[in-house]
Amino acid sequence: MNVKTSVSTSARQNIIASLVRAGGVESQAHLVKLLAKEGIKVTQATASRDLDDLRAIRRRNAAGIMQYQLPENSPTTSTGSRNLILRVDSSGNLAVVKTPSGGAQLLASAIDRNALDGYLKNVIGTIAGDDTVVVISKSSSGGSTLAAAIKNYAKKGR
Repeated sequence: MNVKTSVSTSARQNIIASLVRAGGVESQAHLVKLLAKEGIKVTQATASRDLDDLRAIRRRNAAGIMQYQLPENSPTTSTGSRNLILRVDSSGNLAVVKTPSGGAQLLASAIDRNALDGYLKNVIGTIAGDDTVVVISKSSSGGSTLAAAIKNYAKKGR
């Protein structure tokens, strides 16, 4: 497993928000272990501060298990994804999105979950590096359409 030592606080907190939304984060210690599986090494104190920053609350889920949950007005709603889009280019069936360092995996995850407010259609998948996301269209010439949709999405929040 590669440890991502250069993950920004914002990127880490967005990953935590994704983990919490997916369900199953039962404690701070559990979150530390889940982050380690993602290649992110943090202390329990850092996990605690991040959960506080996200306004996560530990409550019982429908099955009665204590888990962290995020409020509707959490700082990491889909509008946070807009701030990760710095530049968008396209070629053939690809849209290439530049992000701040450490932001690519977060943005790719949002695109994969279709969390960009329904802006993207016909996406096969994404490939993320540190600061670049490749978005792959189902159509052989759909890259420019995806790029335009990503640009429109980014402009909406600015």
